[in-house]
Amino acid sequence: MRNLLKNPIWRSLELGYSIPDNAHAVSVALPTWEDVINYEEKNPKCMELLKSIYPRFGLNPLVKRLCEKVKKESHLNDLSIWPYPNERIALKAKKYCDINSSKGSTYIERRHNLAFLITRESASKYARSFWQHTGLGISSRAAAIELGLEDCPSKSLAIESCQRIKDRISKFTKTNSNDVYLTSSGMSALYTSLEIIYKLFPDRPTLQIGFPYVDVLKLPMNIFHGAKLITEENCKDIELEMIKINPAALIIELPSNPMLKCVNIKKISEIANKLNIPVIVDDTIGSNLNINSLEHADIVFTSLTKIFSGSGDILAGSLVLNPKSRWIDQFRNALNEINLPMLSDGDMVSLEKASRDVKKRVFEQNKACLELKKRLETRKEIKNIFHPENCPNFNSILTSDGGYGCLLSFELKGGLEQAKKFYDYLQISKGPSLGTKFTLVCPYVLLAHYDELDWVESFNIPSHLIRVSVGLEDKDHLWRTFSEALNNF
Repeated sequence: MRNLLKNPIWRSLELGYSIPDNAHAVSVALPTWEDVINYEEKNPKCMELLKSIYPRFGLNPLVKRLCEKVKKESHLNDLSIWPYPNERIALKAKKYCDINSSKGSTYIERRHNLAFLITRESASKYARSFWQHTGLGISSRAAAIELGLEDCPSKSLAIESCQRIKDRISKFTKTNSNDVYLTSSGMSALYTSLEIIYKLFPDRPTLQIGFPYVDVLKLPMNIFHGAKLITEENCKDIELEMIKINPAALIIELPSNPMLKCVNIKKISEIANKLNIPVIVDDTIGSNLNINSLEHADIVFTSLTKIFSGSGDILAGSLVLNPKSRWIDQFRNALNEINLPMLSDGDMVSLEKASRDVKKRVFEQNKACLELKKRLETRKEIKNIFHPENCPNFNSILTSDGGYGCLLSFELKGGLEQAKKFYDYLQISKGPSLGTKFTLVCPYVLLAHYDELDWVESFNIPSHLIRVSVGLEDKDHLWRTFSEALNNF
């Protein structure tokens, strides 16, 4: 495999390369600003070059290959195929499509242990939406095993790996491993959390507090019963707003993406507790090694794809129940009725191996990111840097040895044109996702909100923001790389 710490993927001729360079990569190289635009506008020449894609935003090539095989064998012609790990999960996707499209537009075909949702044109856009927002589809490793390209690990090894991962997470969160659940992605962990919530509080919207990661807002908004959004800056009285909306649950990211702001979670959770509203926290960016998120939440979900894995080639998630929650018995009972979207055996074994060094790695990346942030602050070209160090709310929930994570964002004084020049010149791997051992850079707002840039800017978030996930490269070498790109103006 290409060593991305020393040989990053940044050249224009590397458009579409997998990051990292293997069949299960969750990121894809977008080396220039124009590449990002072409990717968002689905330019055919750009799309043809993509050797990978973030697995929820499209079909991994191995998953696509499996779909083509099924399509050919079943003579499905122009129909769309969406593979799920079992029939119960495929039925959830079918139900969503059937509610929103004409009768007879979907059916399910079972093969071996998998279930394939087959959709006609009127239902396909809803099938795609469900696939993206929920993260419930099969993984590339499951597809590779089904195609006979990889061996399935033994069931005993998968069970052992699962328990080791749960023990690892329970140690970091100081809770029992029986209250840790592993899922097929971070979004499927949120999906499962909402399934739990809606068994207790049906037919009510959720309330997101703080600017959201795109799908954390759109999952409850599009798939469940709607979602409202407020920020502390734009809301005079959060308690009054919570009473007015009467949400099924609050959803809060610690910190937010990409501005890395942390809400006053202590105050908000106290209000929610008084109003009998569950709190769901996403600590993907903060990391449970850095912050005490479970102390202020009823449920915590995490994308293990990111920092916990660090490898950039495993889609996985977790949810952790707070044993002190007033609803803990109801949560546990609800989970017994839900078909948990488990990791495939191949992903389970891979994740256990990849996360063995997570504690050491997180603390090293905390320091590396903080070092880069402080060096960027010395440069006259930088207008604003966004990082949790100076956020009192984030500092108030730090663990005893916690740090500020691996993520920072910044805005250049020259605006859009300078951002383009900087990005195009920067000799660092460039593509979506975060938390990898190698540094990964992207113009996050363009990638996440391309069709709603005016809405994003209404929250004072510039569309030309550069987001950096800092890896384990030599710190001086990393700084020289960034400094050279800044000197290129």
